[in-house]
Amino acid sequence: MRVLGESVQVRYLQICGEDIPFPEDHYEGLYIKDIAKTLYDKHGDSLKENSDLALFTKAAEETIFENIKGTIKKLGFEFDVFFNEKSLYEQGKIEETINSLKEKGLVYESEGATWFKTTDLGFDQDRVIVKSTGEPTYRLPDMAYHVEKFKRGFDLIIDIFGADHIDTYPDVLAALKVLGYDESKVKVLIHQFVTLTNDGAQVKMSTRKANFVTLDELIDDVGVDVTRYFFIMRGMNTHLNFDIGLAKTQSDENPVFYIQYAHARICSIISLAESKKIDTKNNKRDIIEKLVKKEETNLIKELLLFPETVKSCAEVLEPQRMVNYLFNLAATFHRFYTECRVLTEDDNLTMARLALIDATRIVIANALRILGISAPNKM
Repeated sequence: MRVLGESVQVRYLQICGEDIPFPEDHYEGLYIKDIAKTLYDKHGDSLKENSDLALFTKAAEETIFENIKGTIKKLGFEFDVFFNEKSLYEQGKIEETINSLKEKGLVYESEGATWFKTTDLGFDQDRVIVKSTGEPTYRLPDMAYHVEKFKRGFDLIIDIFGADHIDTYPDVLAALKVLGYDESKVKVLIHQFVTLTNDGAQVKMSTRKANFVTLDELIDDVGVDVTRYFFIMRGMNTHLNFDIGLAKTQSDENPVFYIQYAHARICSIISLAESKKIDTKNNKRDIIEKLVKKEETNLIKELLLFPETVKSCAEVLEPQRMVNYLFNLAATFHRFYTECRVLTEDDNLTMARLALIDATRIVIANALRILGISAPNKM
């Protein structure tokens, strides 16, 4: 946050006509210039002599956070609560956590830094929780945050982290345990990083060098449905190569198109049947006995897996299972469609197959809705 604020401050001073170089290790993105320009439009050059970095940092934080909330909304997510890490410092929660660990004899000072004595807890080495500069490492505010989470009464905490947290979260769980909290209530999900590829080449990205593709740009390029699907389709332990070219393809090669087309095709068949005055809502159970072909029974078996798939996704916290199920269901339906004509001369067979594909339509729509992906009637 300090570097972010300094980046905005330097850009602001440059807008004011100051001939100062931009630090190499700071954030170079156009969004930094935009924030600085907003400050200039509002205050003119009156902030030139202002040495209070907090003003520039706050402007950057508020602007970027509003952008983040806009992106979240565009993706179809909704957060009930946003927790600001700064509040842990303002309310003394960071200091409380350090003192609580000190009381356990697990904190000491060395080389100007504050250390968490994790070797007493079975770890191979102690960990720095406050650097010699006075800045905390990730571990300390994470510890304080989780203590507050328990105090707020949560009986299940699911942490979703990137792979760069894989070395820090065991220390956080160890601190919670030694402070008397049930660390088994914390489920940690570590996700591997995402690589964007386009035309077979990796898209190189660097936040500080402003060489990146934003999530908003990705959504605008390939759409919300494809973005959500591609991010969900790999297990969290698997590195995701997000192929932009494939994501934009309107063909069976694109798994999202493949699944949505199955739903649209079923809607088209049912609509055609209705136009022919065929009773598509026939509830005679005995007509199901007409469904004896391999492609029909395979589709029935696949439909019967849906409830268990929903349950297992929730229990093991792996939504990609639903993605895999959906793709298999769509593939099974497409094979059925190739081999089994739905509207036939046999009225009972027609109604049986209509009932089967309508059940398939319902399951596909429900599964897509769980994933936050649309189920179009036409494509």
